[in-house]
Amino acid sequence: MFKEAVGKKSRPVKNVVERGAVKKFAEAIGDPHPLFIDEEAVQRNIAPPTFPRVFEYGGIEGLHLPEKGLIHGEQHYHYNRPLYVGEEVFCYARVDDYYERSGRSGDMGFLKVKRYGEDIDGRLIFSEEQVVIITEAVRKGMNV
Repeated sequence: MFKEAVGKKSRPVKNVVERGAVKKFAEAIGDPHPLFIDEEAVQRNIAPPTFPRVFEYGGIEGLHLPEKGLIHGEQHYHYNRPLYVGEEVFCYARVDDYYERSGRSGDMGFLKVKRYGEDIDGRLIFSEEQVVIITEAVRKGMNV
C-alpha cells in the first residue's frame, strides 16, 4: 500500500503567508521575535522556520494515512530564503521512500515524505523532509 506511493506527488496548492497566522504561530511556539510580528521594527516580516507546517500540500493519489496512531519520527527544513509575510507560496508533497523494520513493539513502517514550497515563478523557497512511523497496531487496523 505504501510502497506503491513512492515517487508520487501532489499537485501544487497556493498558500498565503498571512500576517495574522504568522503572529498566532509565533505566539503559540513562544517566539514573539520582532522579525515575525512587529511591522514597525523591521523592513519586512518573515515567518518562523517551522511555519510551513500550517500550509496545505494537497493529497497524494493512492496514499491514505490514518488520522490517529501515527508517530512523528523526524523532520528537517532547508531554506533557500525566508518566507515573507504576504507572499504566495505554492506547496506540494512527494513520497520519497517507504521501508519496514522490526522492533520491540513489532513491525513498523517508515514513510519518508518531502514537502516543497515555491514562489510564483517556480523558484524553491524551502523543502521539508519528514519521517512518519506507522506502528504494527495501526498497520493491522488498516489491513496492510
